[in-house]
Amino acid sequence: MENLRIRKLKKEDSEAVYRIYAAITRKPVSADFKRVVADHAGREDSACFVAEIDGAVVGFMISYILTAGFGMTQSAWIPTLGVSPDQMGQGIGAALAQEIFSFYHSRGIENVYTSVRWDSTDMLSFFKTLGFDRSNFINLRKVLK
Repeated sequence: MENLRIRKLKKEDSEAVYRIYAAITRKPVSADFKRVVADHAGREDSACFVAEIDGAVVGFMISYILTAGFGMTQSAWIPTLGVSPDQMGQGIGAALAQEIFSFYHSRGIENVYTSVRWDSTDMLSFFKTLGFDRSNFINLRKVLK
């Protein structure tokens, strides 16, 4: 895509990121989501990028650095990403990921982690194409009632 531009996330992108996320999930998104996205913008310990086509935000990837996580050296985490449903399948997510990988590689970070639902075959496939594989961690959960 010749008119695709990847750039750092800005606070003012939070509304566009919110709209993309809502379009993907097809569920109401918490208003806190915009605040969390805006908080990540400009942080030194994060590599958060958006993809633009002709000035319109069509995708995003939020990630950040983890330090001293359960005895590990510094690593990175990708908690969320999204591409506008009408733009999926065009390499936008892969372009965002490559930008994040370059960012972390330049900082000497060797491990990037994410978590995907076991039944989310599209996301599993996407991350597999980027070279992700199972890690030595198991996701655990405790429900608080």
